[in-house]
Amino acid sequence: MTNKQPAPPRTVAIHTHGCKLNQADSQTLARRFSEAGYRVVGPSAAADVVVLNSCTVTAAADAKARQYLRAARRRNPNAVVIATGCYAQRAPAELEKLDAVSLVIGNTGKPSLPESAHAALEAQSPPPPENRESIPLPAGRTRAMVKIQEGCDQVCAYCIVPKVRGRERSIPPETIIAEINRHISGESGGAGCREVALTGTQLGSYGFDLPDANLLWLLERILAETAVERLRVSSLQAHEITAPLLELWRNPRLMPHFHIPLQSGCDSTLRAMRRRYDTTQFAASVALTRRMHPDAGITTDIIVGFPGETAADFNASIAFAATMQFSDIHAFPYSPRPGTSAAHFKAMVAEPEKRARMGRMLTLSAQSRHDFRQSRLGTIRPTLWERAAGNGNLWSGLTDNYLRVRAPSDTPLSNQITNARLTALDGDWLLAEVVNA
Repeated sequence: MTNKQPAPPRTVAIHTHGCKLNQADSQTLARRFSEAGYRVVGPSAAADVVVLNSCTVTAAADAKARQYLRAARRRNPNAVVIATGCYAQRAPAELEKLDAVSLVIGNTGKPSLPESAHAALEAQSPPPPENRESIPLPAGRTRAMVKIQEGCDQVCAYCIVPKVRGRERSIPPETIIAEINRHISGESGGAGCREVALTGTQLGSYGFDLPDANLLWLLERILAETAVERLRVSSLQAHEITAPLLELWRNPRLMPHFHIPLQSGCDSTLRAMRRRYDTTQFAASVALTRRMHPDAGITTDIIVGFPGETAADFNASIAFAATMQFSDIHAFPYSPRPGTSAAHFKAMVAEPEKRARMGRMLTLSAQSRHDFRQSRLGTIRPTLWERAAGNGNLWSGLTDNYLRVRAPSDTPLSNQITNARLTALDGDWLLAEVVNA
């Protein structure tokens, strides 16, 4: 009697576009697929199921999603290809027209996505993969994204997020703490994460829908009830930054990096965008942060070419951004999003002018990034080492204040935290030496 070998487990590849909130969602999807009996492989591997967790914040993000889906179908002609995420939530009919896509499942359908994938596989009855070569995920991660909040009630004029993520809602603190403990214990694979980044759409509004809760209270609970070694808050609005909140960063487990979206350095443009601060308040928040945490990295987002932005408005915006001395600027051109009020505004900035302004803002971004890194040469920063960087004994890591560094080491450094002395700039890289391994 011949013993029949069991079929190998089905495989899933998950590719992520966009923000840290999407990255957190993808980590949750990977766990759910694994619990459903799938083997999670690398995003470029051959797989039975291919999932794109999409972004839709700009037209360029939509185009990138469509390009990936078509390429995924070419690489995996028999796979179930699933489009999920914000693009799928905003325009499902648009994605359903693509021959490359098997299923379109928005953000609200993510919790049952493995079941939907399984039903689609059963319906098409593909032959079992006997000898498939695949690229497994790394055995463990050094950092994890943990979602604490989702949705947005602010309804900025340009932003599609409220439509694709819904109203603001907070994740219960017990769920967050259990998720952090799962990641750092190694239950999610490997030796356990040394760092956790808290993600969400409006982190500063955390707890408004829970009794006696807010972000400061949540951070205190996480520090008291978990052993996470490095904790990051992915983004804060300028009007949410207060001295009592910043006081928490005296604890060395909270990483001194603050992402504070500016969007424009011109007050009239901020009013048109329906932002909840002006440049005076923004500058005061940055000054307070620097006064309390002089070594902190402060990064930002800026939109270029918002409808009605005149040349004088842009000049005011770029001049203000220069005075803030950001450690990095994520600049992107305004892109009309259907369903937002700004898509109906008059006086759209012509594309050639928008490109010219983008060039100037990107130049400022590069200069700001260079100046901040240059000013930190000679300092010693605690660094979480992530992976080997190229050939030889170089290792890539991230400092506490969010600087990407490389250092030589004959001893493997992956998932280790050491001090690193920042020694030199080498093109896009900041070079360092390990002080204690």
